[in-house]
Amino acid sequence: MACEPWTGKLDTYFDGELPAEEARALDEHLRGCATCAAEGLRKLQQKRAVRDAGQRFTPDPAFRARLQASLAARRPSPSLWRRSWLPIFVTATATALLIAVAVLLSLNRARNSEQQLMSELVDQHVATLASANPVDVVSTDRHTVKPWFEGKIPFTFNLPELQGSPFVLVGGRVSYLSQSPGAELIFRVRQHQISVFIFQERGPSDAHEARTALSFEVRSWRHNGLRYVVIGDASPQDLDRLSELLKAAG
Repeated sequence: MACEPWTGKLDTYFDGELPAEEARALDEHLRGCATCAAEGLRKLQQKRAVRDAGQRFTPDPAFRARLQASLAARRPSPSLWRRSWLPIFVTATATALLIAVAVLLSLNRARNSEQQLMSELVDQHVATLASANPVDVVSTDRHTVKPWFEGKIPFTFNLPELQGSPFVLVGGRVSYLSQSPGAELIFRVRQHQISVFIFQERGPSDAHEARTALSFEVRSWRHNGLRYVVIGDASPQDLDRLSELLKAAG
């Protein structure tokens, strides 16, 4: 099949290991081939499922008991000083270790949650690329696109004035993240399509925010209770400029 040389490179492409020239060629092919774009979405979902399966282990309550038993198993010295202070030392050490483990697990959960969010939004961006009808409201006029969302999502937002910039507003549609409705806005810059997702902020405000995800450029920020995520295969400078326009409008 004509697409076999392209689909055979998808795994390497999404792992960020494809040479730059081949990655650019595959980018162009995915934008014009719905079959390969759909196969790319399937592979992204498969990678996310494998990743999530590998992160399911969380130490159970028996971890505390094992740790305390291990510390308590050490034989105390017969000296009076050790008999007097060792129990306090053991308790303090165990407490410190438990606090450190709790902090590390909390940070790891926040990082995994952020990675999962970005992965889900990248999947939606790829699905948009593969769709024959990527938007529900088709218009380059921000005054047409913004009112279309009224009553469909539980918040409002502002769109930037794009005159004099290289960006074109294509339209938008309602998107969902963790069953919560939000907006997905589609912009085009030259031959590249960029998705801008806007959802109500529900997670912690200090989570790590990625600059790339599965070979796509990503920009993310929070403002007035909303979470903005910009995803695309355009240049980092293009995503930075579009992000600044959105921030200024907000």
